[in-house]
Amino acid sequence: MEDVAARAGVSRALVSLVMRNSPKVSDARRAAVLRAAEELGYQPHVMARSLASRTSTVLGVMVNDLRNAFFADIVEELDSAAQAAGFDLILNTGGRSPTREWNALHNLLSFRPAGIILLSPVVPAASIQIAAKQCPVVLVSRTIRSSTVDTVNDDGEAGSALAVDHLAGLGHRRIAHLDGGGAAGAAQRRRGFEAAMRKHGLEPIVVRSEHTDIGGETAVRELLATYSRADLPTGLVSGNDFNAVGAISALEEAGLRVPEDVSVVGYDNTSLAALRHLSLTTVDQSRTDMARLAFAALLERVRGERTEPVRHLLHPSLVVRATTTEVSAATGGAPR
Repeated sequence: MEDVAARAGVSRALVSLVMRNSPKVSDARRAAVLRAAEELGYQPHVMARSLASRTSTVLGVMVNDLRNAFFADIVEELDSAAQAAGFDLILNTGGRSPTREWNALHNLLSFRPAGIILLSPVVPAASIQIAAKQCPVVLVSRTIRSSTVDTVNDDGEAGSALAVDHLAGLGHRRIAHLDGGGAAGAAQRRRGFEAAMRKHGLEPIVVRSEHTDIGGETAVRELLATYSRADLPTGLVSGNDFNAVGAISALEEAGLRVPEDVSVVGYDNTSLAALRHLSLTTVDQSRTDMARLAFAALLERVRGERTEPVRHLLHPSLVVRATTTEVSAATGGAPR
């Protein structure tokens, strides 16, 4: 900064104002400083600036799975909100592993961020509490009992019930849930499925899976190995859209048609679900609202405007597309 100041013929303090985009600098002097910075190849050091000012303009975001479009949609919304508020995002992932997530969380904390948003983390609650002692933390798609951590979730039990009600209303009686295993939110969706099935007088079928395309493929192969074609479930409620894509792939590979033989419902309503060649019936949880509420909660904590925890719970809705249909009267609900 001293080199830039000398080249531009201004004070170091004025260079600092320009780099912080202060409105207190004239256009002529701002142009001179930026020109000198470009000639010298100067870039502000975000961490050093934060240490010097004792304030940080960095926000950390940890994503459960980079391949899942649900998280990509939320990150895009968070980035827009952060830019508008004068913050920069640092993004990393834990790859659905508690150990890797703790390492990723530790790395984010090393940047001394103003706050952190964790998207569907599987790291233990104790680790989240440790992080919350160092900076504000907001969880998206994960619950925790803590006075220092804010949460934003959809009602997973209600969402699964919407899927079951839809399939039961189409005449499906044998409906299976491909669950999310130990993923955050999976237990709520599983409970909602089981309760809704019993409400309709149906026996719940739950197949242990995970929120990935491979998990969906594996779960369908398990169903095909367990049931005859005549007894195979005619409806599937997948733990998320990514899982549903894998399930559809495995069904078609086995010669079964979606939805004529087996109807499939996803969860999340990601951009993937709306693609014309997939056109997936799915439960919608608004990524825009989740990102907006998470960022607002974090900003309130960062600015010291609130100390009491907030617990946002959004109500999901069902988006009906082309992967579900009525049970075929000709086959009596049995896949051909």
